[in-house]
Amino acid sequence: MPEPAEIEGRRFARKPAWLKVPLPSHPNFFRVADTLKTQALHTICRSARCPNIAECWSEKTATFLLLGDVCTRSCRFCAVNKGVPGPLDEDEPNRVAEAAAGFGLIYVVLTSVTRDDLPDGGASAFARTIAALKDKIPGVRVETLIPDFQGDERSLETVLAAGPEIVNHNLEVPETLYPAIGRPRERYRRSLRLLETAGRRGAVIKSGLMLGLGETPEDLERTLSDLRGAGCKLLTLGQYLQPSREHIAVRRYCEPEEFAAWKQTALNLGFRAVESGPLVRSSYHARRMADLAAAGPGG
Repeated sequence: MPEPAEIEGRRFARKPAWLKVPLPSHPNFFRVADTLKTQALHTICRSARCPNIAECWSEKTATFLLLGDVCTRSCRFCAVNKGVPGPLDEDEPNRVAEAAAGFGLIYVVLTSVTRDDLPDGGASAFARTIAALKDKIPGVRVETLIPDFQGDERSLETVLAAGPEIVNHNLEVPETLYPAIGRPRERYRRSLRLLETAGRRGAVIKSGLMLGLGETPEDLERTLSDLRGAGCKLLTLGQYLQPSREHIAVRRYCEPEEFAAWKQTALNLGFRAVESGPLVRSSYHARRMADLAAAGPGG
């Protein structure tokens, strides 16, 4: 497996050529942007500065960000706004469903900021939005990228009862790197338990990891084994990109060949579908991954 050079002495390193993406130019991109603005909706695509925004919006797909655009946590890798969130928008589920129907979506990905200020962590907003989508778009499939709900199984059950086809929750990094990204180390096991619980309740579960923050091959192998042990079937692997000088620095840029090697490792461990590459993010090719999961063997 390739060993990329460490980045030394830089807090904001120059990106290699394989991480550069074209500026948006397709008319669909601007139509999606206008619709989101008109409906006063947020997306993780924009809030997290996803490098694939031009590609995905040009294909009229977007990952809707529920519960506003201000997160109550301060993870050191994330570009989403942090602070004190505003009041809940009770009509948001209906506007998401209208926008998704207008885009012609039959597969919708929902995520949210983390709302530790809410008694259920925002689980009811996920449930209401799933219900609105299924009412508005016959046959729609929904993927939920959920926070950890502080380990509250009742909140998880609220989401599961609404019937999402895929439940995604990102581990982000191996357990050893949790302190580096501003998370207590014990939250790694809490997230694994959440995924395992969702799998036991019959959900197809998915998770994602960032590379380039100092993980070792042994760290990654252990994490992939932990995910498979929890019943995880779908996996995304992508390069961490530093949003600003205030965020944790990139330790190294991993070449595409390394991502290809880790994809094969994950498939050998029994994951049904894996998206692995420098620009891959949690919702990248989400519908295709769900189709592969549905077609694959059990386990």
